[in-house]
Amino acid sequence: MPIDPSVAVGAELPESTFEWSASDVALYHLAVGAAADPMDVTGLAYVDDVAPKVLPTFGAVAPSFHMTEAPKVVYPGIDIDLAKVVHGSEKVTPHGPIPASGKATSRTRIIEVQDKGSAAVIILEAVVSDDAGTELWTTEWSIFAKGEGGFGGERGESAKVAYPDREPDHRLTVPTLPQQALLYRLCGDRNPLHSDPKFADDAGFPRPILHGRCTHGSVCRVVTDAVLGGDVTAVRSYSASFAGVVFPGETLDVNVWDEGEQLLITATVADRDNAPALGNVVLTTNR
Repeated sequence: MPIDPSVAVGAELPESTFEWSASDVALYHLAVGAAADPMDVTGLAYVDDVAPKVLPTFGAVAPSFHMTEAPKVVYPGIDIDLAKVVHGSEKVTPHGPIPASGKATSRTRIIEVQDKGSAAVIILEAVVSDDAGTELWTTEWSIFAKGEGGFGGERGESAKVAYPDREPDHRLTVPTLPQQALLYRLCGDRNPLHSDPKFADDAGFPRPILHGRCTHGSVCRVVTDAVLGGDVTAVRSYSASFAGVVFPGETLDVNVWDEGEQLLITATVADRDNAPALGNVVLTTNR
């Protein structure tokens, strides 16, 4: 089915109500590399049994955390084969500290569909609120669909971050585990691209790749710990585009330029001559 932007743009998806627990939060944090050193109290705070601190990036996965089936890219005016889809970008804006457990409702709409010619980009926004109607966080993400362009839509703009012409203020390292994608998929993303070698090969990859949201969360955690003293409440918003593929077991090199209210970040794959992993990464702080 070709994409119909006249139907898709502005369409609201069905509301979803979901719950999460401190155990869910701890599993998510382990899946993005937290508490690798069991003697580090900063890391242990992410996996506290009762009240773990919560990375804002947990908000991106909380609504679908308990899903056990592969996702479908079927929305009003859009029906795309999952094998053609990769994650394009992700932004999380917490409206306060994310509770360690709770119940909330997510309301999602399609805000833009871009026609890149050889591909399509679908941009969605979700606002998450508690039972009292208080907004807890907002997420915005894009889906890049290979071979789905050419439907006559607007090309759209791609925002680029202007990085300073100087050495970064922080150089950080993010190791990943060979089984990292298998661990992260327990956070609700069962796309076989990250676990099934044949599906990955059919999609054009030599082996399963790491989830973009896993890279997204891992980098946020490392920067929060190293630059913000582990204070997750200091993150006002965090956004990134997925500039390349990360394979489980690879190590990321992360550079951070401290611009006061904003931390400008890049993440590259050290094991492949610093191939791009994340780009246009901006962490806005409450410092």
